[in-house]
Amino acid sequence: MGRGTAPPLGQHFLHDRAVIKRIIDALEPQGWTVLEIGPGRGALTYLLAELAERLVAVELDRGLAAGLQTDPQLSEATVHHGDILERPLSEWVAPLPERGFLVVGNLPYQITSPVLFACLEARAILERAVLMMQREVAERLVANPGSKTYGVITVLTALYASPKLLFTLGRGAFKPPPRVESAVVRIGMRRTPLGGVDTPGGPSSTWVAAVVKAAFTQRRKMLRNSLVAGLSHLSTGELRERADEVGIDLRRRAETLSPEEFVTLARVLPGPVDV
Repeated sequence: MGRGTAPPLGQHFLHDRAVIKRIIDALEPQGWTVLEIGPGRGALTYLLAELAERLVAVELDRGLAAGLQTDPQLSEATVHHGDILERPLSEWVAPLPERGFLVVGNLPYQITSPVLFACLEARAILERAVLMMQREVAERLVANPGSKTYGVITVLTALYASPKLLFTLGRGAFKPPPRVESAVVRIGMRRTPLGGVDTPGGPSSTWVAAVVKAAFTQRRKMLRNSLVAGLSHLSTGELRERADEVGIDLRRRAETLSPEEFVTLARVLPGPVDV
């Protein structure tokens, strides 16, 4: 299980049967269309092919993809050789099932954030994702306000999904063992974003993301400083006036605001072009 790079370049294959079972159990693939990211040597793929209504797997490594494509045990599955990020996730599983689909995969560090955001973008038809990633990233996903690991990815994920860190696993679960520890996260998609994002009268997801990113650009500074620096069209006076309307103290730091408070702030702050 892994994405795309050839084994000599550092790919790590999951082989622990107990871990494999826990991932399958967390995904609950029975009766669903499943999109597997980076099947590698098929640690999950063969079980998924038996349990899922339909399985689509995307592998970047040409040799690994070819091996799965020609395996008679996977004759009912669809295995693509390609980069999972080259198109929206929904396009990989087209034609779209009416019920929606699930995602499972082991994510290398460099594509973890892009895949997470791709999952959030597909939330209207993606029911849930079970993803293995570096423990450090997993802990950031589920961090609480006020903690050092709480940041942009925490807030934006929480607005559209409900992540849960299921378990961590040691290096011995892989061959060869990686240098870092991993964790498995289950992410259930929200049908309605927190705070009324992208609803009539609510702020757009683009503007909320801009406010969140500006606030965390200088996370050690007070909000009034980081937001003025990150949202250059706003004056300190205007920022203070709008924040006072909703009771948000700009002397606070970004890491102390809940996701809902970020939405509240974005709702009253005018964008670069106030429409």
